[in-house]
Amino acid sequence: MTVSRKKMASGTRLRGFVAAVAASVALSGCGVVNHMVYKTTGDVMKGFSRNHTVPYLMQSDDLAMGCAMSEATAPLLMSFGRVTSEPDQIAVMLYLSAGGCAEERAIEHELDGMAKLYANDGTGAEDAFIQKKRAYTVAAKRYYKGWQHHNTHYGNPDGAECPSFDDEADEFIYMAGLLSGMQALSAQIQAASSIGVPFNTGSIVGRASQCLDNNQWWGAPMGLRATVWAMIPGTQPQGEDAFERLAAAQEQGKDAGVRLGHVFHAIAATNKNDIALVKDIIRDFADSEQTVEVSEDWRFIDAMARNMLVTISDKLWMENTGHRTPSGRFGSFWDDQRAPVETMDLDDLL
Repeated sequence: MTVSRKKMASGTRLRGFVAAVAASVALSGCGVVNHMVYKTTGDVMKGFSRNHTVPYLMQSDDLAMGCAMSEATAPLLMSFGRVTSEPDQIAVMLYLSAGGCAEERAIEHELDGMAKLYANDGTGAEDAFIQKKRAYTVAAKRYYKGWQHHNTHYGNPDGAECPSFDDEADEFIYMAGLLSGMQALSAQIQAASSIGVPFNTGSIVGRASQCLDNNQWWGAPMGLRATVWAMIPGTQPQGEDAFERLAAAQEQGKDAGVRLGHVFHAIAATNKNDIALVKDIIRDFADSEQTVEVSEDWRFIDAMARNMLVTISDKLWMENTGHRTPSGRFGSFWDDQRAPVETMDLDDLL
């Protein structure tokens, strides 16, 4: 009887062991299958995003939609780097756009602080500027991630050789990465705290922009390079004039229907504190809206340029009047000389 029970117990343990081994093998097989499914899905999503989502978005002028998309989908798309190669190119676009979302919030806090200063509300202004710095810290971190992914994919941007580009999308993402690097440095300065962006990033971006075809990209590479010359002492080559180059890039952008050159010109003029020139650049952009045919493939970039100039205009208006650019007044300013109005002498009719 005892021997029989022992045999039964031994058989039960054996069956349990076999079942455990079988379950382990089955689960292991499921893990392998799942990994293959995830990897395939990740590769498909990377390719689809690069070849279809980005071009589709660039044809839209809905900046808010692009912002929401980048913040919402970045964790999902970046998580595929756990099961396949890191999606560095998509990361450049996602973090550049997501950084822009955070910067928009920073700008709103800044404008709120300026309004409170104009109304002599010092405490409220201080709180708004604190929030501005916090938002710029988030923006700087995101932009810097985009810059790091750019460098991982394309190699050291300060190297002697330019990368070879597979197609137009490849070259565009390279340019987007350079913008992300510049924005990371700018946002870090605005945040008044270091998040690790090297201070020579601007100079590196300026040199790396030479790898891009200036004519193909609406004069933006030269505009970016000239902005670096104008803002960073010692970077302008002998015989060059940053503001001449910026003016040329502005005109080239108008001709191409992608007016990003206006933004570079305005940023450099603002840094120089040449308010008269800043106003002229904004007026030129506003006037061109009646004559320039915006490129269908790059509506998003042109809309982004307009939005950045509206922001510069808003800051000027806020500082001088306590409110943003009035509706329908983009391209005009509070101190503009108004054209004389013809009046009729009613005495002549009597």
